[in-house]
Amino acid sequence: MKKSILLFLVILSQLVFAQNVILNKVEKTHSNSDKFFYKINSETVSAEYLGELEVQGFSDDDVNVFGMVYKKAKEIGANAFSWKPFESIDGTTQTFDPIHYKLNLYYLPQTDFRKEDNVIYLISSPYKKQTISIDNKNTVFEPRTFRKLKLENGVTTISTRKLLGSSIKISAQENQPVQYFQLSAFSVNNNPYGNAGINLKSGDITKLEQSYGQFLTTIYELKE
Repeated sequence: MKKSILLFLVILSQLVFAQNVILNKVEKTHSNSDKFFYKINSETVSAEYLGELEVQGFSDDDVNVFGMVYKKAKEIGANAFSWKPFESIDGTTQTFDPIHYKLNLYYLPQTDFRKEDNVIYLISSPYKKQTISIDNKNTVFEPRTFRKLKLENGVTTISTRKLLGSSIKISAQENQPVQYFQLSAFSVNNNPYGNAGINLKSGDITKLEQSYGQFLTTIYELKE
């Protein structure tokens, strides 16, 4: 009896935490060879709507989830996305739910993406709270959160504050594109979906490719 209950609980947990990525609406497709998959604000950018993708279930393996999302999006030629909020019965917009969400898919010429120069995003670990030093000021990062920093004059120093941890120094430069960094202590591998994924690692601070970084800043919570 105990074994049956245990088996039931194991199967139930797998169902609850199983992740499904569904291409549930296709308006049209676009033929292109773009490897990137960038986030846009559909209210301020004119993009060609291609369809809708739905993610059901939660997984803390963000690399794998992004790989599934990326693969589905590329089936119809999408190179851009935006989060599609659910509406409540009273018409209000619901907050983001990592267990169930939808993404609108678009195509946009690369020259039409809006630039965000001299900005860095610091993205937390998905697993644990961390204290990071930013210009000698301690900042607490809760799991699955991120912060946005605007680079001004001078050098910005970011450190993991560990004896064998790492630090990076970044300064504002002319036409310097946006950068994404994840603060983590575990190793990660390259992803099987072209150039979109993690590509540089320095100790506890990993520089992310823009597509993956923008996906994380969609499913993680912004902290001011």
